[in-house]
Amino acid sequence: LEKAFVDLATSCQAVICCRVTPKQKALVVQLVKKHRNATTLAIGDGANDVNMIKTADIGVGISGQEGIQAVQCSDYALAQFCFLQRLLLVHGRWSYLRVCKFLRHFFYKTFAGLMAQVWFAFHSGFTAQPLYEGWFLALYNIFYTACPVLSLGLLEQDVSAKKSLEFPELYLIGQ
Repeated sequence: LEKAFVDLATSCQAVICCRVTPKQKALVVQLVKKHRNATTLAIGDGANDVNMIKTADIGVGISGQEGIQAVQCSDYALAQFCFLQRLLLVHGRWSYLRVCKFLRHFFYKTFAGLMAQVWFAFHSGFTAQPLYEGWFLALYNIFYTACPVLSLGLLEQDVSAKKSLEFPELYLIGQ
């Protein structure tokens, strides 16, 4: 029965569960995670949505009439529901692309440093002599890890926010 519900729910464009208990809301999210192996996002605006928000991979709390419990336990807080489109299509997309670029840079930096040490080990006959001093490794990590990541996080935008909103299909890259 669970599998049939998840199959039916995921074949629809949207699923709205109303007049259900907080436990049932969390159960719906849990079922989708279990049977579809999908990343889930839950949106709530009150205390009755807290379990659902905590169960989902990404929780969005909307501050409103029902209090701030949903906002306090969520990953992202919005003042109004209309800001959700910008959160997903602009900031979510940029965040995904930035994380991908960071990981590529991190693996490149680590591999480059490792290969230099491997080459030095062969060259020095595998003695215990270190290639780099401790202070150099610290500076290497600061300049080749912290600085590029900060600049990437602050400045990187492959397309403008306006274009991201105009062409929602750009969001599909990260799915």
